[in-house]
Amino acid sequence: MFEIWFYSLISVFIVSLISLVGVLVLALNKNFLPKLLYCLVSLAAGGMLGDVFIHLLPEIFKDSDFDKKLSLFIFLGILIFFVLEKFIRWRHCHECYPEENPSHKHIQPFGYVNLIGDGLHNFINGIMIAGSYLAGPAIGIATTFAVVFHEIPQEIGDFGVLLKAGFSRLKAIFFNLLSALAAVIGALLILIINVQADVVSFFIIPLTAGGFIYIALADLAPELHRETGAKKSLWQLLFFILGIGVMYLLLLIE
Repeated sequence: MFEIWFYSLISVFIVSLISLVGVLVLALNKNFLPKLLYCLVSLAAGGMLGDVFIHLLPEIFKDSDFDKKLSLFIFLGILIFFVLEKFIRWRHCHECYPEENPSHKHIQPFGYVNLIGDGLHNFINGIMIAGSYLAGPAIGIATTFAVVFHEIPQEIGDFGVLLKAGFSRLKAIFFNLLSALAAVIGALLILIINVQADVVSFFIIPLTAGGFIYIALADLAPELHRETGAKKSLWQLLFFILGIGVMYLLLLIE
């Protein structure tokens, strides 16, 4: 159990520190950032779908016959993320540029809404990561990679949203990090409750799979389809396949 706690907490701390990617964004050329984001979004989409079909779904059905309830929990995961995005207005905003608007003398409400939505999303990330480690180290590592691939472009977008809302660069980094630490709370909740293995396989893993499917297909894929140029589309395809490939290579650690 100690190893599960150790790996879970290390993983969520790493995911939380990704919020500091905003610091790196400041050093990027403005014209280069959109190209980088499209590659990262492709990597995230491929990684998430790869985790679902290579790791999560096989884990769900490994020790049990097909159960309609498992499919319902996968659908519930999709529904949870739909509701989260619909009513809390969680947006990745991948095309936002990290520029401050000097005309904003006050913090705009959408900045706080973004922080709340992102905090809830990170809290669920922590639950998914810890729950995956309870199912097995390989599942936990694969899920962590998938979350990391997704968090990098999202955090860049969130950083841009906060700057556009009127936050200073330093405050945007600080509050983004604070929101990211909600993942630690989610992981601790699962670990302290000491969720049983059958609950993880029957409930948490299907919810994780549903959430990843929704994010990859409903959020990330539409962003990728905005780019129709042949060269950029090829790069997107290569990074999408790379994301799937990384998930497949993680089978070697099982």
